[in-house]
Amino acid sequence: MKRGFYTIMSAQFFSSLADNALFVAAVQLLRVDGAPEWQQAALIPMFALFYVLLAPFVGAFADSQPKGRVMFVSNAIKVLGCLLMLFGGHPLMAYAVVGLGAAAYSPAKYGILTELLPASQLVQANGWIEGLTIASIILGVLLGGQLIGPLVSPWLLSFDLPGFNSGIDTAPEAAIVVLVAVYALAAWFNTRIPDTGVPMRPMPRNPLTLLPDFHQCNLRLWRDKLGQISLATTTLFWGVSGNLRYIVLAWAAAALGYTVTQASTLVGVVAIGTAVGAVLASTRMRLEHAPNVMPMGIAMGLLVLLLNFIDNVWVAAPFLILLGGLGGFLVVPMNALLQHRGHNLMGAGRSIAVQNFNEQACILLLGGLYALSTGLGLSAFAAITAFGLLVTGVMWLIKRWHASNLVRHPQEIARLLAITRSDQS
Repeated sequence: MKRGFYTIMSAQFFSSLADNALFVAAVQLLRVDGAPEWQQAALIPMFALFYVLLAPFVGAFADSQPKGRVMFVSNAIKVLGCLLMLFGGHPLMAYAVVGLGAAAYSPAKYGILTELLPASQLVQANGWIEGLTIASIILGVLLGGQLIGPLVSPWLLSFDLPGFNSGIDTAPEAAIVVLVAVYALAAWFNTRIPDTGVPMRPMPRNPLTLLPDFHQCNLRLWRDKLGQISLATTTLFWGVSGNLRYIVLAWAAAALGYTVTQASTLVGVVAIGTAVGAVLASTRMRLEHAPNVMPMGIAMGLLVLLLNFIDNVWVAAPFLILLGGLGGFLVVPMNALLQHRGHNLMGAGRSIAVQNFNEQACILLLGGLYALSTGLGLSAFAAITAFGLLVTGVMWLIKRWHASNLVRHPQEIARLLAITRSDQS
């Protein structure tokens, strides 16, 4: 790997670390404020909001600027969201601003991989960066849980500047102050990312002209016989996984009686399994074999259903590692295939924006339905059943879709696979 790849990994690690720790702090902040359960569940779809609204624009913006600069600006926006959360903004609105920064960050983060590395290293690079992202999720939720926990929060709250009242009076507020510093560290790494030398694509004078272009890019990926399968799979995976973070917190409280600090460790346990699966996939899978992992998605859905029957943490921990492992092995090759097809069809930034639009729209839809159902009294166990059935059924349909393509369009798929193999050699 080129040296710049490790700088990208460092920047991504610290930015993602803060994102995941902030989620735990935001949940606790809402609980301290006495917010209803549905608002806590709504954090996930609010984070996804700007991914969906700005999807036609952020990809083109990422392609018009050096990727390191885009990532730096994105981290600055995340810091602004943290400050809003600290100083009077409603946590849901402030968390949406953090999501705005993340929406701008993502096309640059993934798009620079296709600019910096050859196609033959994309699966390996995705495996490492996804593995590192998952590691940041593990450490992020653990960090967030500890920052609001009884051991660390009193120590943080004991800091005072003479003659200055910061207004930081609760554990989640103190945690957010620490996370602002983590975002600042990520921003410093962003300034060290090298320029890849890839020509920039200027933004149009009228940004609204990007809407039909984005629509065409979306159609192009959904019509591509390999792109549509990988896009459908990653959309479902991230739609469910994004909401599973909060569902695991709710399940741990209902089944095990855990606090947010305790339950955050179980979210980290799922991420451990995902990291292992991601690294295994990066060493064992090639791009043209990516569709072969779809049965793992079906198995993952069936395993989610079994979570309802677990009420012992010693059984839950290895079970959640296995669940995460299947997800990691599923998403890495599919994500790499999607990036490769998107890069060939429309350019890195635009393809990642299309991917984010679909995946975050799924998170927004499922999260909105979950928040609504929670407001109407849906239990964590019922939500787990619904999510498990959804993953199993939709993954089976996607697998059937690919099988139908192989029968109806064998020459086109053979041509696309030949291009994929050629690009890796």
